[in-house]
Amino acid sequence: MSSGRFLDLADGGRRLAAILPDALVERSLLLCIGEGGQVTGAAVAEALGVDVVPVPTRRDDDGVHIDLAGVDVDSRYVIVVDDGVETGTAAMVAGAAIREAGAVGLVLAVPVCPRDSEASLRMRYDDVIAVTLPLARRSLRWHYDTFA
Repeated sequence: MSSGRFLDLADGGRRLAAILPDALVERSLLLCIGEGGQVTGAAVAEALGVDVVPVPTRRDDDGVHIDLAGVDVDSRYVIVVDDGVETGTAAMVAGAAIREAGAVGLVLAVPVCPRDSEASLRMRYDDVIAVTLPLARRSLRWHYDTFA
């Protein structure tokens, strides 16, 4: 676990890739959620030499929606990559949708996850892997020098 900030979303992804267990990555499908998660996930994929599947995420007045159309997670181990967790809403919705679609194993991998969010996310995911687990919840922008 690291304290400190990230240069940008790609730096967060590279640092996340460094702590993901090889055996987990080898047997898993990597999915990235959200716009920031696309950048973070691409950096993880490049660092590890694996493919990542972008999963569109939409927010509206009804909440967060994950679009798994065309993504087969049935009987698969899945790693969900995002740029970080603030409230955990998107990660909870993604976890529920992926479990419902038949995933047999589910890990959330993010550069930053507040400890109080981690506790609730562990009810949905088999594991939560984060580079840093701050005590205080802050805007994700606070953890990145450049958040774009």
